[in-house]
Amino acid sequence: MALEIRRTAAGLQIDLTGEWGIRDVEAARAQLAAIDLNAVRAVEVSTRDLTSLDLSGAWALREFLKRVRAGGAAVSFEGAPPDQLRLIDETLKEPAASAPAAAPALKPGLLEDIGEFAVHGWRNALQALGFLGRACVTFAASVTSLRRLRPSSSARQQLRGLGVDIYVVDLVTIGVLRELGVLLTSIITAGRSASSYAAELGSMQLNEEVDALTATGVDPFEVLVLPRVLGFVIALPLLTIIADLVGLTGGAVLCHWLLDMPITQYVTRVNESIAPTTFWVGIIKAPVFASMIALAGCYRGLQVRNSARELGHKVTVAVVEAIFLVILADALFAVLFMKMDI
Repeated sequence: MALEIRRTAAGLQIDLTGEWGIRDVEAARAQLAAIDLNAVRAVEVSTRDLTSLDLSGAWALREFLKRVRAGGAAVSFEGAPPDQLRLIDETLKEPAASAPAAAPALKPGLLEDIGEFAVHGWRNALQALGFLGRACVTFAASVTSLRRLRPSSSARQQLRGLGVDIYVVDLVTIGVLRELGVLLTSIITAGRSASSYAAELGSMQLNEEVDALTATGVDPFEVLVLPRVLGFVIALPLLTIIADLVGLTGGAVLCHWLLDMPITQYVTRVNESIAPTTFWVGIIKAPVFASMIALAGCYRGLQVRNSARELGHKVTVAVVEAIFLVILADALFAVLFMKMDI
């Protein structure tokens, strides 16, 4: 651990570097105590180069900041303050005194309902944006260090009436490879994985395991969110390939059974109907769908705070949001590929 101190026109710039743990807390206290705060009007603290911070190091930093504020100087952080300081402040916060019983509130009207809905939606949007931003920042920081990187009956009747049975193969091949394989796989895994991620992280929130990670200087996003997102981003394309193979095999069985089409003819027609981009259009969608599903599950799981009932609610919301995002993204991909003439 180390301190880098620079005096500026506004006051002091303090850069925290290295690991601030229990083994180095006494050295940290000594270095912080040696800082001269005379005539200092503002102190800015940077944690950009701080690799880890546990509760002991955070307590030493909090005592120094308390001394700074007692001297009349303003304290600011370059970026967000460490979560460990927030955890200490929330733990030491005095419980609010019970307020006297208020008079019965008037029944809210339409304007109150609209206002409450708008405020709730805005706060939820800000929280989602903050979650996504922190996940992206954590991922960007992790890629620099491998150590920190902890994925046909109706068709038969219609086409046979027109004498174009052979085009059933084209419909099956293009439909499965471009759309149905990745879309159905994403929806099925959204119900499984988004709910699993939300339930697991929500249970950890209720058991205060996430706060325990923060207290030991471990970034919860680095060990809880990123591994799940990256793992699912790798797994879903592989599952999509399996779904494509199953879909094409099922099409071969139905064409042979219902249309009396030889398997060799089916395979030949499949090869003729596949364009260079047909397979990759579906595969490209899979990592995007996977990231949306995993982020939705992790985001709602980390929102759990109070009770098991809220856990069940967040799990349900995570699944619904994941499926909605997958369908929305698929529609946007369709527009994009149409504009690109793919």
